[in-house]
Amino acid sequence: MTLQISAYATLVFDCDGVVLDSNRIKTEAFRAAAAPWGAAAAEALVTHHVANGGISRYAKFAHFVEAILPEYAPGRIPGRDGPGLEALSSDFARAVREGLMSCAVAEGLASLRAATPHARWLIVSGGDQAELREVFTARGLSDLFDGGVYGSPDTKDQILEREIARGLIKKPALFLGDSTYDHRAANQAGLDFLFVSGWTEVAGWQQYVEQHGLAHVGAIEDLVGSRS
Repeated sequence: MTLQISAYATLVFDCDGVVLDSNRIKTEAFRAAAAPWGAAAAEALVTHHVANGGISRYAKFAHFVEAILPEYAPGRIPGRDGPGLEALSSDFARAVREGLMSCAVAEGLASLRAATPHARWLIVSGGDQAELREVFTARGLSDLFDGGVYGSPDTKDQILEREIARGLIKKPALFLGDSTYDHRAANQAGLDFLFVSGWTEVAGWQQYVEQHGLAHVGAIEDLVGSRS
């Protein structure tokens, strides 16, 4: 499948693994936050996180407390015998913010912005919205995304549906993502999809791309100059 970037009225970007090289930062933050519950429980959370890329931390920690801890720490009570939801989220947020402020930014973003002057750009992420907006402002990235930066606690499906209804996302629109959830959300919203593979944590992404006939690039910079 091929696509022409200049044909799109809106470009919707996932953040982690597409704009920022932050997938591994979040994976390690999940592991560290859950570590007080033991290595086995922490690894089970990491496995769930990687298998559900693009889903918010709040949903993942809820799954950890409701489904993982009863199996790996039976009889122990979150908030009494180990960190509960609030403490898990707070520990995770502290580690992630530091990482987001220092991780690599995708090469070619400014050049692609210049090559798509008539397109509106948005971030639609599973990351915390307030946290993302703070990081994007501090790192000088906000001005690239004239449509805004959006994230959890709303899901990507909710954000896309809302912004399409508001007219902020105009079609034809393209979602640039690195997870299977990104692809499903794009399909549900009626957006075209481009798989960005360079920083993805999806195991067997090549087979997924082939199976679904997806366009893909290794990185944002691969789009600069080609316009396709």
